[in-house]
Amino acid sequence: MKILYVAELVGKAGIFALKKALIELKTRISWDFLIVCADGATGGNGLGRSHAAYIHKLGANAITLGECCFYKKDLTENLEKMPYVLRPENINPEAPGIGFRVFKAGSIPGQHSDNSGEKIAVAVLIGQNGFNRLHANNPFSALPSLLEILKKQTPYIIIDFHAQATAEKKTLFYSADGFCSAVIGSHTRVQTTDETILNRGTAVISDAGRTGSFQSIGGCETASRIKEYLTGIPEWTKDAWEAPELQGVYLKLDRNGKAVSIERIRIPIQPPE
Repeated sequence: MKILYVAELVGKAGIFALKKALIELKTRISWDFLIVCADGATGGNGLGRSHAAYIHKLGANAITLGECCFYKKDLTENLEKMPYVLRPENINPEAPGIGFRVFKAGSIPGQHSDNSGEKIAVAVLIGQNGFNRLHANNPFSALPSLLEILKKQTPYIIIDFHAQATAEKKTLFYSADGFCSAVIGSHTRVQTTDETILNRGTAVISDAGRTGSFQSIGGCETASRIKEYLTGIPEWTKDAWEAPELQGVYLKLDRNGKAVSIERIRIPIQPPE
């Protein structure tokens, strides 16, 4: 089983980079399932309904969100109609949407997969350190019961762990080792170089990076971020376009759901004229 995970889209540049880079990637590698983190796709914070539908149309089987999952009202009100969009599982169960789902490879019209029909589980957990607008339950307490549910349905289990602290991510990696195929860190929007397969067969990386402007601050325009730090006054970020690229990871799994390889992906593209 081959899975492509596209790191967090940031702004219009992120969506543009996704569209262009997927065309190039298809000439180099193939995948059975595409996961796209889109927590910053709309204006750098959150995901709008139209953008969610467009990302799905581009080929994303699953779209994951983090602490910005409820920032856009039009998506929040329609999450039940968009089951391919996943918000964190370990938040209040009264919240709209779902935190995990079992999908099928090759489920998008026109998508070719050598493993069509195979079940793949995707789940999102969010960390507790550093988030003050979305209050989450303990991800370590949520993990065992979540994995127990998913293992009954498929050996292919991917967890997107949206967290800020590297120590929290690393601890969850070792807690999950051997019980799922991969745990992919997201949120910090900076690609780390610590991708590895742990002793029991789970692939991990602290952060898959971001898709959007590379010459930026987290994919956002630099001047507005500098101003915010100088003044202490919250500043709405603006899209950045300099040096756009797609980042992410490419996973290969064996028939038992164990990771065979994990490879970092970076695809620079030309910005629009």
